[in-house]
Amino acid sequence: MTADGEGKMINKIRENIEKIIDQIAEAADRSGRKAEEIRLMAVSKTRLKEEVEAAYQAGIRLFGENRVLEAQSKFEDFHEDGELHIIGHLQSNKAKYVVKIASCVQSIDKIKTALVLNDKLISAGRSMDILLEVNTSGEESKSGFRSSDEMYRTIDEILSLEKLTIRGLMTMAPFTREEAPVRHSFRSLHELFQKTSERYPELHMDILSMGMSSDFKIAIEEGSTLVRIGTALFGARV
Repeated sequence: MTADGEGKMINKIRENIEKIIDQIAEAADRSGRKAEEIRLMAVSKTRLKEEVEAAYQAGIRLFGENRVLEAQSKFEDFHEDGELHIIGHLQSNKAKYVVKIASCVQSIDKIKTALVLNDKLISAGRSMDILLEVNTSGEESKSGFRSSDEMYRTIDEILSLEKLTIRGLMTMAPFTREEAPVRHSFRSLHELFQKTSERYPELHMDILSMGMSSDFKIAIEEGSTLVRIGTALFGARV
C-alpha cells in the first residue's frame, strides 16, 4: 500500500472513530452515565494487517479477534501498548497460542477450556483476565452459558485456578432489527452481572462486554462498559 493510500485509510478510520465516540457519548448521556465508563474495541476479524495498523495509528488500542490463528498473524509482533482480546469461541488446542498474544479471553463458557488455558498460562509464567460468555438470546447457534446455575458452578471451579481472573461477562444479542429482544438480551446480562457481583464480591468484576456495530447504543443504555465495533469502525468489507 502506498503512503497516500495508508494516510487515507487512517483518516477514514479516524473519522469513523469520532462518529462512534459521539454516539457512545449520546447513549451514555441518555442513560445517565459517563462516556468515559465505556471502552471502544475494534473488532478486526477478517481485516488486513494494514487495516489493524491504520486503526492503531488512528488511536485505537483495544482490539478483538475471533479466530486465534488469524489473530496470531496480526498481533504476534504488535505495538506494546496494543491490547488484544479473543472474543470468539476458543478451542482448547488453540490455548497455547492465546497465551502468547492476548491479554483477555472474553468467551469462556466451559470449565474444560478454563483448565487448559490455566495450564498453558502456568507454563508461560503469566496470568490472564477472562470474561464468561452467556447465551442471553436462546439461539442454538450461539455459544455461552445457558443458565446462571451452570455459570455459577463453573465460577466455583475457576476460583481455584491461580492464573485466571474473572473480570466480567459477555454476550451477543439476537440478530434482528427488532429492538425489544435485543434490549432484553442486554438487560438480562446486566442483571446477571449485578447478581454475580453480589454473590462473588471477591471477583471485583468491572467489564460488561455487549454491543456491536448494529446495537451498541442500546447496549450502552443497558449498562455495557465495553462495545465491540467492526463494520462501523473499519467500514464495509470489500
